[in-house]
Amino acid sequence: MLTARARAKINLFLHVGTKRADSYHALASWAAFAEIGDDLAATPGDKLALAVEGPFAGALPAGSDNLVLKAAQALGQGRGAAIRLAKHLPIASGIGGGSADAAAALHLLNELWGMNTPPADLFHLAAELGSDVPVCVYNRSALMTGRGELLAPGPELPPLPVVLVNPGIAVSTAAVFARLSQRSGAVLARLPEAVSGPDHLAAMLKPTKNDLEAPALALAPEIGLALDALRDQPGILMARMSGSGATCFALAADDAAASAAALTLKRMRPDWWVAATRLDC
Repeated sequence: MLTARARAKINLFLHVGTKRADSYHALASWAAFAEIGDDLAATPGDKLALAVEGPFAGALPAGSDNLVLKAAQALGQGRGAAIRLAKHLPIASGIGGGSADAAAALHLLNELWGMNTPPADLFHLAAELGSDVPVCVYNRSALMTGRGELLAPGPELPPLPVVLVNPGIAVSTAAVFARLSQRSGAVLARLPEAVSGPDHLAAMLKPTKNDLEAPALALAPEIGLALDALRDQPGILMARMSGSGATCFALAADDAAASAAALTLKRMRPDWWVAATRLDC
């Protein structure tokens, strides 16, 4: 059995440009990855099969529409494997859950099947599966442009404490883009080669934004409640929505502040998904 972690992807900023001829929007974003994520395991098999378990399994189909199976079929048409996905991340939540699962499946099955697929070919397959899948294949600090599939190395990150909150709702990415009225343009912020710590990162992110936050708030005011609750906690340096929502992240001064904030929020809102974790690259 081989295993892989599909880590949560956090958009530290997300600037949106004009809509392209192919109906995608031009984007510029800095993505980083957290320690928390979904877990995949695979063993050899005569046919391709997927079993989904975990707290969010009920909201995720295990049939042909699942991105894990689509990734497996794209990588090794006709090959078999028994895949188990433990779904710990909320569905349609702006932290790349499905994309990260697909990316982890590509890595996992490439090894299981002994295919030795070149990285360039993996990235090509990933781009066919979805705009966020390539960055999840890369799985470390990255600058995203194009529709998100064009990547460059991002600043190096030390372990940074964060709190993730999803207010128990899913928002439609298409609906969020449809309500978008103010755009920063697909422009990357000027960033140093490395981040020294939480205060440094907070200062770097101050002049940036997530252009999708305002339209997502209009669709789902609960996102605003989550952001306000995060910002009210001691030791929180900044809070922002990730991706198209509804998950929000907060950068904490240290691990103790992140853990305390998460504990308080879990007590305040037991219906929310809350996790203290770290960005580690």
